[in-house]
Amino acid sequence: MTKRLLSLAALLLFPAAASAHEYWLLPDRFAAAPGDEVGIVHRVGTGWPGENFPRDPRRIVRFAFVDTKGERPIGGDPGGDPAGTVTLRTTGLGLAIYRSTASRVSLEPALFESYLRDEGLDAVVDWRAAHGESALPGEEMFSRNAKAMVVATADGAGPARLAALSSRDAQLWRRPLGLTLEIVAETDPRQLASGAPFTVRVLYRGKPLAGTLVKTFAQGSVVTESRVRTDAAGRATMTPGKPGVWLVNTVHMIDAPAGSGVRWQSLWSSLVFELDR
Repeated sequence: MTKRLLSLAALLLFPAAASAHEYWLLPDRFAAAPGDEVGIVHRVGTGWPGENFPRDPRRIVRFAFVDTKGERPIGGDPGGDPAGTVTLRTTGLGLAIYRSTASRVSLEPALFESYLRDEGLDAVVDWRAAHGESALPGEEMFSRNAKAMVVATADGAGPARLAALSSRDAQLWRRPLGLTLEIVAETDPRQLASGAPFTVRVLYRGKPLAGTLVKTFAQGSVVTESRVRTDAAGRATMTPGKPGVWLVNTVHMIDAPAGSGVRWQSLWSSLVFELDR
């Protein structure tokens, strides 16, 4: 009970500290057998390792698991860590997905400018300079979109052991799942060798987002492995250089809605997958 109360107390203080950081879903394992239970942690930080973010029902718009049988909510207790658990029910690929409500934050000018430059939001930097606002705090509302790929195999072995893909399974990992800002894999990481190209497509409200910066991090590193901007079709290609867990992240910033009380609205999106060969 004491641990739960401490987690809830930390949660109340976390939104401002969590701004301008990657946010991702981290399964406790990326391959398991049907019938096994997998814990899904919410993680926030500047690259790995990040810190766990306990389950907060007030921030959840959508927290679910999608497989070839459809979508179902990921259950859990308020303040729980991991944020939820899901029982795998069929062989093949499944995706944990998350979308949050919007939170407000104010960042002092230098920190806001640094965050904009690091996330490749040069248009916002230029707009603030052109309108004499570079010395003003950054007032924004931010929301999170996240996905993680999990594989169920007959013996719970690693993703590379799942050699044959059904047509429905292949359609699932390539299919947009309706997140506001979404990273969609166009290469199946289960069939990917380390050092081979991995392509994603970034969609904003279901349409390709050109010119957004996509960053990748290898598990255990705070150093950005690659920084690639999407092309006109919203595609970006990177080359994960070693086996392990990989985090892909992007940020899109737009004008905040009228009446929101802030100047900017940022949307964050991440995709996590395991490359095991």
